[in-house]
Amino acid sequence: MNTSITASSQQHIFRKLLKHRSATIGASIILFFMLVAIFAPLIATHDPRQANIVERLQGGSASHYLGTDKVGRDIFSRIVYGTRISLKVGLIAMTFSVGFGTLFGAVAGYYGGRIDNLIMRIMDMMLAMPSILLAMVIVTILGQSLTNAIIAVSIVYIPQYARILRAAVLKVRELDYVTAAKVIGASNSRILLTTVLPNCLAPLIVQATLGIGAAILDAAGLSFLGLGAEIGEPEWGAMLNENRDLIRRAPLAVTAPGVAIFLIVLGFNLLGDALRDALDPQID
Repeated sequence: MNTSITASSQQHIFRKLLKHRSATIGASIILFFMLVAIFAPLIATHDPRQANIVERLQGGSASHYLGTDKVGRDIFSRIVYGTRISLKVGLIAMTFSVGFGTLFGAVAGYYGGRIDNLIMRIMDMMLAMPSILLAMVIVTILGQSLTNAIIAVSIVYIPQYARILRAAVLKVRELDYVTAAKVIGASNSRILLTTVLPNCLAPLIVQATLGIGAAILDAAGLSFLGLGAEIGEPEWGAMLNENRDLIRRAPLAVTAPGVAIFLIVLGFNLLGDALRDALDPQID
């Protein structure tokens, strides 16, 4: 994959995305959930945290579109507000992972030697453990909360971004314009920020898009295991955990958050795959 995105190639990439069915579907799904998150107070019909034991375990109706859970909370409203939480988790976790992964990968790839060896051995050790298991260990140490779940998910995905960026930097640092920048006396930090990193964005953009979906899925998994959002919060993984024993009595209480997780992760995966194709010059 070509790691640079020049101004002249942006139009070509955009045209390829417009013609890519996966990009259209993925972007539409993501846009839908973003609009739901933005207009949640207008879309939700009830307070997502308000319990009403009298109306517990009701089926779908005009007043409760997806029914109610075991304590009478409106499932539809909880799904709507859960969109805000899931997108927040995905975006924050991705931002921190990309930030630190970029820092470590750029330093390791550009300077090489002992620094590269030290950083990448640490990354390899982190990658040796399954991401969800490492996240569980981190949350167990920090304590149960949605904030700690975000921190844990952020940490476990740093090695992926570090390895991707290191590989891109190793290629770019040998190119003529980097050598020219060194010859004219540019500092290493300036070369990294203005010459190397801008030409390593393509694989990072693809992985970041896929990473949002992965972060949402892992955070939901932590909440399902009781290590993420606190009980009562309208978070999709926590909803699955609370209502998992109601699959026969109130199937919508279980299937609705499950479908929401599936769709939002699917959207980011489809868009990420389309971006990979669009940024690959060998695919036209």
